[in-house]
Amino acid sequence: MASLDAVVELISGRFRRVEPRRRVGTYLRGLLAGLERKNGWTLAEHAGAMSPDGMQRLLRTADWDVDGVRDDLRGYVLQHLTDTASGVFIVDETGFIKKGLRSAGVQRQYTGTSGKIDNCQLGVFLAYASKRGRALIDRELYLPTSWTEDRERCERADVP
Repeated sequence: MASLDAVVELISGRFRRVEPRRRVGTYLRGLLAGLERKNGWTLAEHAGAMSPDGMQRLLRTADWDVDGVRDDLRGYVLQHLTDTASGVFIVDETGFIKKGLRSAGVQRQYTGTSGKIDNCQLGVFLAYASKRGRALIDRELYLPTSWTEDRERCERADVP
């Protein structure tokens, strides 16, 4: 796991406090572990924690530079996994089924997640893969025009 340690060291400066800096390594190790299910509880148990509170704080309230972590990881991946003979970029969208209408980007739209038109958000993801490895290197929430043309709705959902 030497390369994972290098990634953790690379991104740790993007976290303002020491607790999230420590926790991000255990979080990533949990994501890469062969756990049957990966959620707050299973990741916390894998890290030896008594509850998922710390993992949830990392993802929900910790102060960190999300785009900076993405940039650091993308640079690391391209430096260490680039292979001109086998490397490809992969773009994919994933739907996140939602019950309400307040989450940013939610509307009735087609998603492969359910295979039909459903109330959902869509995330667009970019990965890089080569014979040397693969990794997610970017992400963005898709905002339909029903959102981008409604400034009040965007403001209520904290969409800049």
